[in-house]
Amino acid sequence: MAVKVKQTGYGKWKIPFIIILVIIVLCLAGAGILLEDSLSVSVPDGSIRIEVADGDSTSVVANTLSDAGIIKYPELFKIQSKLGGYDGNIKPGAATIEDGMSYGQILDLLITSGREMRKVTIPEGFDISQIADKLNNEGVIGWREFYAALNPEEYDYPFLKNLPQRDGAMEGYLFPATYDIPHNMSAHDIIDLMLSAFDSQFTDEYYNRASELGMTVDQVITMASIVEREAGSDSEMPKVAGVFYNRRNSGMKFQSCATVQYILGERKPVLSIADTQIDSPYNTYIYPDFPIGPICNPGLESIKAALYPEVTEAYYFVLGKDGTHIFSNTYEEHLAAMGSSDPTMSVDGSAIENQDSMKQ
Repeated sequence: MAVKVKQTGYGKWKIPFIIILVIIVLCLAGAGILLEDSLSVSVPDGSIRIEVADGDSTSVVANTLSDAGIIKYPELFKIQSKLGGYDGNIKPGAATIEDGMSYGQILDLLITSGREMRKVTIPEGFDISQIADKLNNEGVIGWREFYAALNPEEYDYPFLKNLPQRDGAMEGYLFPATYDIPHNMSAHDIIDLMLSAFDSQFTDEYYNRASELGMTVDQVITMASIVEREAGSDSEMPKVAGVFYNRRNSGMKFQSCATVQYILGERKPVLSIADTQIDSPYNTYIYPDFPIGPICNPGLESIKAALYPEVTEAYYFVLGKDGTHIFSNTYEEHLAAMGSSDPTMSVDGSAIENQDSMKQ
């Protein structure tokens, strides 16, 4: 006798239910995969730098990130950008994407201006060769590109007009400061950044003061560069400037060790007689008055000292053992001071000429 089994509602919906359940599981699994990548990207080698061009859309950036192997789901990236209000706000320039960043963090980075700025400090008293080496060593710009862009005629600043013909014509005008330099900034623009800083610091008051002194701006900066290299501290600068003005006004040679060191290309602590006899327009042991140009890029304090020197009777100074300078009015006093000076930081005594007889 056959038994008739009544079909329940469960049996009727069993197969569709399983199908729906599988679909849900697959969707959740897919969502999990999507979520995993959007919360933490996997970047080969730990980081990748990409370039965003001016005007790049979110779609272009998403494809760039995908092509670089940074994100797996560019469509999801675009959706997140749209929902988060990032569209239209992405800034051009380089961006370094780190391993483990989320899509949101990447988007936050991409809308940040100056995200790839490199902070570089140019110390006071650096000369052009030192600046070129520093920029090269820090990976900002190669020294060859830097030197190639050092042409005064390519920059429109009044202080660069009518400079004497000399090697390193722009020495003195690359203002020492801390600069934020964007990635891939050209050598020309880096130099222009430094020249602009000088332009902002050398005010109309300073132009007028140079005129009062009967000096060109180039002579002021040349004096400031010597003061920068000779003075032991900012507080000494006005008096050191006063000494050199006294020598100049009396017809004496400057006899600045720093100018000879510039010729040598090194900060040689003790100069020999032979060093002071090198024939160069920068050698103030041979030629009177200013050298042909600045010997470094002076800071603001040395520029002020060159413009507003201390009135002093001193004509000589030598570095004492305590690190400060001993100033003397006469050559005899200077000889006595040299006896208590630091022997590792002075010129050979026999190389100093007694110029007292040249004072007027």
